[in-house]
Amino acid sequence: MLRTLLATFAICLATTLGMGAAQSQAQAQTWPAKPARIMVGASAGGGTDIIARMLAEKYQTVFGQPFIVENRPGAANTIAAELTAKAAPDGHTLLLATNTAQAIAPHLMKLSFDPIKDLTPVALIVVVPNVVVAGPQVAASNIKELVGLIKAKPGTFSCGSSGTGSTQHLACQAFALATGAPIEHIPYKGSAQALTDLVGGQIQLSFDTTSSAMSFIKSGKVKVLATMTTKRVGEIPDVPTLAESGVPGVEMSTWYGLFVTAGTPREVVAKLYAETMKVLQLPDVQKRLAGLGGEPGALTSEQFAAMNKADFERSGKLIKDANIKIE
Repeated sequence: MLRTLLATFAICLATTLGMGAAQSQAQAQTWPAKPARIMVGASAGGGTDIIARMLAEKYQTVFGQPFIVENRPGAANTIAAELTAKAAPDGHTLLLATNTAQAIAPHLMKLSFDPIKDLTPVALIVVVPNVVVAGPQVAASNIKELVGLIKAKPGTFSCGSSGTGSTQHLACQAFALATGAPIEHIPYKGSAQALTDLVGGQIQLSFDTTSSAMSFIKSGKVKVLATMTTKRVGEIPDVPTLAESGVPGVEMSTWYGLFVTAGTPREVVAKLYAETMKVLQLPDVQKRLAGLGGEPGALTSEQFAAMNKADFERSGKLIKDANIKIE
């Protein structure tokens, strides 16, 4: 009798697992079954938005469904992340996130979701450097002159960022601490607004990404004084690093990655990853990312997940050690 029950249970279990696997494979084959949206935690015109719209165009061609970019700026990019975390886990809500929302902001604000558990990493899209840029009205042509000006007129220099807890915010904070030059932080809802005010003279500095600032740099609207990387950036080879400029140990880069809601079928994630890697190899995409000063991602989904978690832990330690708090 016991053997019969066990045999029956085994058959039922195998049937259930088989049906589940078949259903999951069927979902992957039919995905996307409707228009999908790509959530962006910053305003239109910034680096995240630029990259998301580039991906949306390619995905629509590949998958035959519209991919609509939805901007939900504010709260250090976490509004878009929260909406994705709480969406239906069917692969029709994607998130183009940065380390701002995924690794930094969770240590500075109380969130209603867990960025590690509630979002599934799909692919690293690109890593771009942060740069030190000054408005046209700032009478400094290099970092030494900039630090001298700030110290000579304390309380008159401010830096804009895409929000409290962003990589721009931490970069500004780290620069101020390393140089002893007091800089007031002004949070915005996105890089585009901050850079517009930088050109207009409402703020004096930005420690933004090349993906957001490059068009302003190349048009001469702002002055780029240094890169916050260990080596110079190929797109702006004449710009020295901070270390070369006399400020060693202050580095900042921003990564952009694709996520979906946790619980999305693995086959859907795998399909999205495979096509994303093909998109990143397209010559026009590589040219576009290089033009933004970025390096395309080449990690597996598992490697990207490990990178995200490590960055989360590293950022938490940095914020605690530097005693950085919400303003």
